[in-house]
Amino acid sequence: MTAALVDWPSLAADRFPYPAHLPASRLVDELAVALVSRDPGVRDDGAYAAAAHWIREGRLDAVLEALGDSAAGRFSHREVQARTFAPLILSAVLTRAAAVPGLVPQEAAERWCAAFSAWYPQERDTRGWDDSLGWLHAVAHGADAVAAFVQVLPHRRSDLLELCARRVTASQTEYRYVQLEDARLARALVRVLQGPGLTSGEATGWLDVVAEALDGGGPGPVPAWAFNTFATLQSLHLHLTRGIADEGLPPHAEAVATRVAELLRLPYYWLA
Repeated sequence: MTAALVDWPSLAADRFPYPAHLPASRLVDELAVALVSRDPGVRDDGAYAAAAHWIREGRLDAVLEALGDSAAGRFSHREVQARTFAPLILSAVLTRAAAVPGLVPQEAAERWCAAFSAWYPQERDTRGWDDSLGWLHAVAHGADAVAAFVQVLPHRRSDLLELCARRVTASQTEYRYVQLEDARLARALVRVLQGPGLTSGEATGWLDVVAEALDGGGPGPVPAWAFNTFATLQSLHLHLTRGIADEGLPPHAEAVATRVAELLRLPYYWLA
């Protein structure tokens, strides 16, 4: 199977008409090929945009689980663009599954979450943009997946909060967030915090991971991971005080914001 059965740039130019001549199962295979392409015109503007459009329309309801399994399998792919576009497909699948309960079995969402959780904090190539490959955005795309997972796996909220903490404090990076990764993480964290049922301790407990990572920092240049952590905490504090449009503030927003401010006093000792 090759991607030649679908002309992705032409589909994009025509605003993604659904290729009804292809069985849905074959379309899953075609997407799997195109979504690892090194050409952003094929991968991003074509296959991903088409898949998101068709999933939202319900065109791929019959193969949602297969799409999710295919995406989760790419977390171990050797090519970075294949890994970093997998969470975007999962986000689309999970959002559709949340809108139409019963389309995806919970055990499928659980295994996707396990694969995602193994990949997200360990991904070493966290660049937002590459001049040849286009958008990579592992951190931002992963954040979008976190917000989607919590829609179908609300009992995983504490795990997802801690997962974001481990991602932002991962030290194996020299890349500083420059493509709004911190804002995408903050938005995802607020959406995880939005649901009812979290205690104040659960809503703030994930920040212990951040505090432990920052403990012992001393004079000298700020490492990239610490810069990323501080940027995310600042963005999160803004989101917790302003809220997300049409969604408001999550429960325990004040408690979380207070804990975040305490951590920010480590580098910004002059804060009131």
